[in-house]
Amino acid sequence: MSWNQLNGIWEGEEFLSWGGARLTDLPISPPPPEQAPAPGVVVIGRFQPFHRGHASLIESAESWRSENASEMGLIIGLGSSNRPESMQNPWSPEERSSMIRAWLSATGISAEIVPIPDIEDPPNWVSHAEKYHGEGGHLFTSDMESAQLYETSDWRVVLGELENRNTFEGWRVRATAQMMSTVDDPDAVMEVLSASVPEVVVSHMVENGMLRRLAFLGEGGEPVG
Repeated sequence: MSWNQLNGIWEGEEFLSWGGARLTDLPISPPPPEQAPAPGVVVIGRFQPFHRGHASLIESAESWRSENASEMGLIIGLGSSNRPESMQNPWSPEERSSMIRAWLSATGISAEIVPIPDIEDPPNWVSHAEKYHGEGGHLFTSDMESAQLYETSDWRVVLGELENRNTFEGWRVRATAQMMSTVDDPDAVMEVLSASVPEVVVSHMVENGMLRRLAFLGEGGEPVG
C-alpha cells in the first residue's frame, strides 16, 4: 500500500482510513467549470494547511513564470476538494482558499485558485484536472510522481524544490496545530505555529476560528490535551 501524493489516495486499499468511504463513493465536488482557465503555470497541492514549504514553492513558481512565461497566469490547484472532514483533511476548500488568499495578498502575488476533487483513477488524473486548471500550460512541482504523470500527458514540467520537505510535511504541521488548538493565547499560538506556517496565515486561522476543531478530530472524537 502506498500514498499517491498527487491524487491523494491510498493505492491498494479499498477503503480510506478516515470515514470508511471509498473515493468512488465521494461526489465530484465541485463540478468542472463551464470554461476552464486559459493555459497557465500550475501548482497543485492539498494545502492542509498552507505552510512555509508551500509558500516557498509558489514563490519559486511565480519567479519562474515572470521570467519564462509572463504571458501566462499563475494557477493554484487546490486538491482533495471532495474529502470529508478528518484530521487528515480538517479544512474545507473554502477555508484553504482563504488561507492562500491571505498570504497572496500579503506578498503581492496574483494567482487564480481552483478546487480540484480527488478521483480514484491515476491514469486519468491529468485529463480530469485539466477540466479545472486548464490545458496546455506548465506544471511547476516538487513531486516526481506528479511530474511523470503530467509529462506522460505532454505537459511541460518544471521541477522545483520543496523547502525543508521533512519539516514541512503536512501531518507534522497539522499535529503541531492540533497541539495548539486548545491554547487561548494568540501570541503563544503564533510563536509555535509561525515556525512552519506564514504569520499572516496563522493570524487568519486564529481570527477565523480554524484551529479549535482540531482538538476534537482525534481518535473517537475526544478532545486533545
